[in-house]
Amino acid sequence: MDDFVFYSPTRFVFGRGTETQTGSLCAGYGAHKVLIVSGQGSAERSGLLAVVRGSLRGAGLEICELSGVEPNPGDVLMRRGIELCRGEGADFVLAVGGGSAIDTAKGIAAGARYGGDVWDFYCKKAAVTEALPVGVVLTIAASGSEGSDCSVITRKEGHLKRSVHSDLLKPRFAVMDPQLTCGLPAWQTACGAADIMSHVLERYFTNTKDTELTDRLCEAVLLTIKNEAPKALADPDDYGARANIMWAGMLAHNNTVGAGRSQDWNSHKLAHELSTLYGSTHGATLAVILPAWMEYAIDRDPLPFARLAVRVWGIPADGRSGADDGNADPAGRSCGLPADRTALRDLGLRGIAAFKDFLASLGLPTSFSDLGAKAEDIPRLVAMTGVAQAPKPGFFTLDAQAAEAI
Repeated sequence: MDDFVFYSPTRFVFGRGTETQTGSLCAGYGAHKVLIVSGQGSAERSGLLAVVRGSLRGAGLEICELSGVEPNPGDVLMRRGIELCRGEGADFVLAVGGGSAIDTAKGIAAGARYGGDVWDFYCKKAAVTEALPVGVVLTIAASGSEGSDCSVITRKEGHLKRSVHSDLLKPRFAVMDPQLTCGLPAWQTACGAADIMSHVLERYFTNTKDTELTDRLCEAVLLTIKNEAPKALADPDDYGARANIMWAGMLAHNNTVGAGRSQDWNSHKLAHELSTLYGSTHGATLAVILPAWMEYAIDRDPLPFARLAVRVWGIPADGRSGADDGNADPAGRSCGLPADRTALRDLGLRGIAAFKDFLASLGLPTSFSDLGAKAEDIPRLVAMTGVAQAPKPGFFTLDAQAAEAI
């Protein structure tokens, strides 16, 4: 296990009706005037925004609002929010929605306190040194942005999708009422499940040794989504399934499952360019890219792929049942996994196939044709990643040749 610092300051307020506590939570963190950042109308139509406004006003807080955040959120609205925040004198930014609203709110919070161009943070020209406090009322389990230090924004000029990371962007609180996710379309629920699994898998495939604890934590979150996502799709009002998925989404991305291990994130790099070029839903692009990345990466080291096949997808190894007894030999191989590299690879490929089947069962795309992407655009997509000029380290180094093959 690698040395690490783990910092998770967010207060999570989880359960039915917790959105009514939003005003007291904002006031407790020193807010006087709150900028509410929301999406394209679903929170308004459902009555959630009315509840939030009432809670804020009941706590004696002033309100200003920015709505219209789109999926794959862009810099234009974020910049408008920064100007609104400054002009109104807002001292707290509250996201009501999913990852797009939260990421936009984080960008506004950083940009409102910065004298330069907010895009400096996303293109790594500057680091965030101060930011307004951010709070969240979560409406979809997917991005995990309610507990993460990350904001991902697409710049309209040049179609660049980039991220910024800072502890200052971690929300002060996140209100998490699973009931708010019951009315989601099946597509959003499925894409959210893929997003959650991707955040775990970007951490699971690591070159760090002696990571048994976080291996198991990763596998637990993956198993939760494997078991609960079909339940939520079959019965959208299944509170238990929705609650498990919502908490899994947070755990997947606040780095609980990734502490002390090197991480990859190159699947996200590739998927971001697909969503930028085609406007595809983030989870859908990951459903296409992740299995392809895994098929390419398995020859780097088949062991974690074989372990995943047995522990998560229940594929028998050496005549055993899919259940793993938890023991490991000194090399880190779970008892029952074959020692032969070719056998490990074959087992890992069966696990990847099971993963693809699972994604397809949720109604997600698993190929370029399913997504509506075009093979002739691959050179452009590779160029957009920038890996030809600056290969990206990870489980293996992603260069232009690897990106094209994946």
